[in-house]
Amino acid sequence: MQNHSYRSRQLALPLAAIFAAIILGTLFGSSGAAHAQQTAASSDRIWQDLKGDVFGDRAILIDTGVVRVEAPKRAQDAAIVPVDIYIDPAKAPDGIKSVTLIIDVNPAPVAATFQIGKDAGVTHLSTRVRVNDYSYLRAIAETQSGELHMAQTFVKASGGCSAPAVKNQDEAIATMGQMKLRQFPPQETMTKAQELQLMIRHPNNSGLQRNPLTQHFIPAHFVQKLSISQADRPILSMEGGISISEDPNFRFDFTAQGTGDIQVEAIDTDGKVFRDQWPLEATGL
Repeated sequence: MQNHSYRSRQLALPLAAIFAAIILGTLFGSSGAAHAQQTAASSDRIWQDLKGDVFGDRAILIDTGVVRVEAPKRAQDAAIVPVDIYIDPAKAPDGIKSVTLIIDVNPAPVAATFQIGKDAGVTHLSTRVRVNDYSYLRAIAETQSGELHMAQTFVKASGGCSAPAVKNQDEAIATMGQMKLRQFPPQETMTKAQELQLMIRHPNNSGLQRNPLTQHFIPAHFVQKLSISQADRPILSMEGGISISEDPNFRFDFTAQGTGDIQVEAIDTDGKVFRDQWPLEATGL
């Protein structure tokens, strides 16, 4: 019953956060700078109030080495902050089931939850996120046995959720859903794992951005669900929110099995479904 309650709250957060983002944008304007910048202490206070809504009263172990998160201490661009999540399989022998990425001060703090396929062998995942104000970024890994392990890093960035889109809306709509997959064979990554980089064209509007001509808020519209598999074997899936940057980008390693195709399906908040697939390059086997 506790797990069901936790999952229900988690799924409800992104949609509720859309309305919070629009309200905050109205109050603070497009720059999001009408209040003092957060500190590590104030970010942590937000987390203390937030974690019960996401994980209930479950114990969260900190800095055990099971999971590690890296991001620049001061971001060059708050709208595309690179984040790397590392998993140490030796410290989680029963395996990792999921990793939740949280940005304390963002209007939608749960940036994404990544489900990891059983025996997929994922040990590294990177993406790009929006950071609205100085904040801790937290990665909470859940093991197959239900333990929660957290790592965190503090990032100085502000205004990422309301930053103007790089592309104009017409261009974004015209290319929306296009995907590209890069493959990095083991000899390039210096490991036995196959590494992939998936790039998806999508505006991933946060709900805080304004139309430059009308100054009206652009409705939130983002990739909400993503699944990646090899020959129908689940590798990685995501449930995301408004904190994932424009043109979502995911790089990760995995253990390839056989020569089956890499299959991707993405679903956005308008219900649009985008699919593509690629053969696994022979050099990567």
